[in-house]
Formats: sequence, structure tokens, C-alpha cells
Amino acid sequence: MNSSQEEPGNPNMLVAILAILAGFIILTWSADQFVNGAAATARNFNISPMLIGLTVVSIGTSAPEILVSIMAASQDHASLAIGNAIGSNIANIGLVLGVTALIAPLPVKKSLARREIPLLVGISLLAGICIANGFLTQLDSLALLGTLFLTLYLMFRWQKQHPDEPLLEGEEESAPQLSAGKAWFYLVSGLLFLLGSSQILVWGATELARLFGVSELLIGLTIVAIGTSLPELAASVASAIKGHHDIALGNVVGSNVFNLLAVLPMPGLLASGTINPQVVWQDFPVMMGLTLFLAASCLFGKQPKYLGRIIGFILISFYVAYTGWLFLNN
Repeated sequence: MNSSQEEPGNPNMLVAILAILAGFIILTWSADQFVNGAAATARNFNISPMLIGLTVVSIGTSAPEILVSIMAASQDHASLAIGNAIGSNIANIGLVLGVTALIAPLPVKKSLARREIPLLVGISLLAGICIANGFLTQLDSLALLGTLFLTLYLMFRWQKQHPDEPLLEGEEESAPQLSAGKAWFYLVSGLLFLLGSSQILVWGATELARLFGVSELLIGLTIVAIGTSLPELAASVASAIKGHHDIALGNVVGSNVFNLLAVLPMPGLLASGTINPQVVWQDFPVMMGLTLFLAASCLFGKQPKYLGRIIGFILISFYVAYTGWLFLNN
């Protein structure tokens, strides 16, 4: 550790650790409020919890990734921004879905397996095509953003065509009965605290990483990616525990869609440039592999499908191995 990292004006390790602890406490509380608001809103407006999870919850919990990528790209840190988008998708499947499945096995709706999961695979392939040449252009970014609007249209159209799609057993009864005003208050205030606490966590974790001299891309792939995925983790775990399985699984799928179509394009729009080759030959294939594993787990095998504890253990084990490999080879 060099002396410049220990100057009095720099945040010290104790402050960073306290920020991480405070952020985690607020994050846990706000996730509970947010999920209650989302579930009650879905019930009040007769919207399927799956659509709420795929759109409202996933857009809200993807906001930290979007903000981090905009800030990083505008400050000419494209590697951090791209690493954040790819790393967050890896964390969402390996960490968020893995932990959630371990805590409360998730039943998979046929509609999700047949529609949104294949859509996520297709979007992941499109993102791979855009970065395959090692350069993210404004045209690539506009193509991804255009696909975002098409995806939102498809999701709402599917919901309109199947408005009475059955809920999972017990899910309707488990949704909290709140007035429309109170439900929106829980939803918005919970989201604001989720975003604020995740930023505190990201700040503390990033400062710790810098103290140990970790590279910008590695920070984006691990520390920042995990930090900005904490709202997804908190919301998904809270949803699963409360029995809102559609919100939990829809949140992960939707967040990965938004990370690729709203977060990844930011560097190309604000600061087009070359991409670290490591992202193309190492990190994107890992993300693609996890996405295909999730798709296979949801599409094939006995019916009804569940993402159970064995799947959760496999996902977490893979994520821990991948993260450890990154640090060992930094």
C-alpha cells in the first residue's frame, strides 16, 4: 500500500466499513417496505405480480447500475461502466438467484419459461454481438436502447393478452391489503431508501477496494456489481420469504434485461471507445453461460418446474469460484 493511499484527506478503512454496515441495515429494512408496496400495488390495480417484478421492481432495483454507469462513462471510466453491467448480471443469477433459491425454492411459471426467459437469452446474444469487436459505438448503444422499448412493449402486450393468468398458489392471499396511497408510499419510499443505501454500500466497498489497489475493471465486475445488485438481492429474498415468488424471479430476469439494454449502452452513448478484451473473452462468456444455465433449469425437466436448493447451491458455488478466480488473477 503506498503512502498516497493513507493521506489524511482520504476516507479511511474504518469509515468505509461503517458505511458498509449502515448501508446493509437500511437496505434490509427498505427492501421489506418496497416489496410490500409492489405486491399491494399489483393487487390494487389487478396487475400480475410477474409484470410488476419484470418492470416496476426490476427498473427500480436496476437504477443503481444505471446511475453508476452514467457517472463512470461521463468521467471516462468505460471499463468500470461495462464491467458493472456484465458483472451485475453475473451477480444477479449467481448470487441473487442462488441465495434466494436456497432460502425459498422458487416455482417457475410456464409463461415465464416460454416468453421472458427466451427473450433474455436473445437479448444477451444481441449484447454479445455489440461488444464482440471490442468496441461499443453509439450505433450499438442505440440498437440496445431501441430493443429496450420493444421489450417493454412485448411485456405489456403479453400481460394484456393474458390478464387472468393464474397466480401461484397462496400468492394472492399473501399480498398485503393496503390502500392505493399507502401502497404507493411504501413502493416509492422503499425504492428511495434502497437506492440510497446501495450507494452507501458501493461507496464503502469501492474505497476498501482502492485501499488494496484493485483494478478498475475488477472493481466494476465484483465490488460495484455486487453493491448495485444488493437491491435485487434484498427485494428478491424479501419477496420469496413473503411468498411473492413471481416478484422474486421476475425481478432477476427483468433486472438482467435492463442491465443489458439500459446500463450497458451508457458508455457507448457518452464515451464511445474500446472495451477491455477481458470483458469479451472472459466475463461475457461467464454471463452467457449462467444465462443459458438458468434457461435450461426453467425449460427442461419435470413439471412443475422449481428452482430449488440444489440449483441455488450450484449458482452460489459457481459465483464464489468465479469471483475468487478474478481476485487471484488480478
